Amino acid sequence: MKAYIKTFGCQMNENDSERIMYLLEKEGYERTYDIEIASLIILNTCTVREKAKNRLYGHIGNLKRLKSKNKHILICIGGCTAQDLKEKLIEDFPFIDIVFGTHNIPELPELIKKRILTNRSICSIKDNGFDPDLFDVKREYNFKAFVPITIGCDNYCSYCIVPFVRGREKSVEVKKIIRNIKGLVSQGVIEVTLLGQNVNSYGKDLNEACTFSGLLEKVSDIKGLKRIRFMTSHPKDFSRSIIDIIKNRDNLARHIHLPLQAGSNKTLKEMNRNYTREDYLNIIENIREEIPDCSITTDIIIGFPGEERDDFLETLDMVRKVRFNRAFTFIYSPREGTKASKMKDYILMEEKKKWFKELLENQNMISYEENKKYIGKKFEVLVEGRSKKGTNLLEGRMENNTIVNFKGDTSLIGKIVSVIITRAKTFYLMGDLTRKNYF
Repeated sequence: MKAYIKTFGCQMNENDSERIMYLLEKEGYERTYDIEIASLIILNTCTVREKAKNRLYGHIGNLKRLKSKNKHILICIGGCTAQDLKEKLIEDFPFIDIVFGTHNIPELPELIKKRILTNRSICSIKDNGFDPDLFDVKREYNFKAFVPITIGCDNYCSYCIVPFVRGREKSVEVKKIIRNIKGLVSQGVIEVTLLGQNVNSYGKDLNEACTFSGLLEKVSDIKGLKRIRFMTSHPKDFSRSIIDIIKNRDNLARHIHLPLQAGSNKTLKEMNRNYTREDYLNIIENIREEIPDCSITTDIIIGFPGEERDDFLETLDMVRKVRFNRAFTFIYSPREGTKASKMKDYILMEEKKKWFKELLENQNMISYEENKKYIGKKFEVLVEGRSKKGTNLLEGRMENNTIVNFKGDTSLIGKIVSVIITRAKTFYLMGDLTRKNYF
């Protein structure tokens, strides 16, 4: 039996797909990347933006052809869109076999058996829950791993659907996280990414007091762990102690993803972000002062309800002031059920697209200029796999999360090598292996 999994959205969804594959392997399924030969198809979905939902609907529509060719194929829709739309997915696409929510992953094997037995479509959605087996996964890589430390979110930003589809924030116990990571290191993992919708608020709900910086210190103490990443941070909870621990520990990656979302205090207030542009700039100043080589990436939303040209210009000003290494930029997309979806919006989409283009042009120029600073310098790069930029090229990441492409043998995948940067592109770098290339 072969299972095909398509993952949409964030790293938390990627981790969920690894959990799903672990459960399926126990039932005798083997993963395939060829959808044409799959007996089980799972779409693990994202609903953060309307575009993600529309893209999903296109994918589901294409599956009808496969179902018509082989009625025994099982089509399952999971993830955040499933949690949000529930039975509507089966109403819109009657050939779907199973819809399961973000809290129902452990039930999937039983749902599959029930579907085969009853020959009826199933929708199984729980409104809340905490999976005690978060660490039971079939990892994509044997040298790096995702490690969830919180699930859910309590922030309720006015534009965001995540608290409604992921539930309230819950932290994983410190001892479970440490035990899991030690086990991963014993299996050859050298890099972990700590995951949460807001990692900075880690531990607030635990009986055993532990802050996020305290957790970082404990994880950093684990011998054999070369790199530790984390995402995502929320500026309102970002403490000076996080900067201090990154500065003082060699295995904490010099990269911080810190979503700005907007540069206007008026817009930030309407978004319910609970910080000001001044607060954000103060965090950046502290990072730059203490960790000068730290890269900073961000998320930005353009065209939020009530945002005017002057508000957008304040966002553009922040982009120019901070000089993000990279920015993930989006035009606001209303999500039903959120506070922002009920707000008045007077700006035409045509105007928003102009702002968006202006933002991209500025940020892309900055990204390219920042990347050029690396030319001629040597960096440690974790080789992640073959590059899509050309044959005989490998792709890896510097400590600061910048992608580097270079010639090399596939035997280097999973190793940290030394690379001299030779060329800069907007979104990645080109380099050459040095003679002494292992660390």
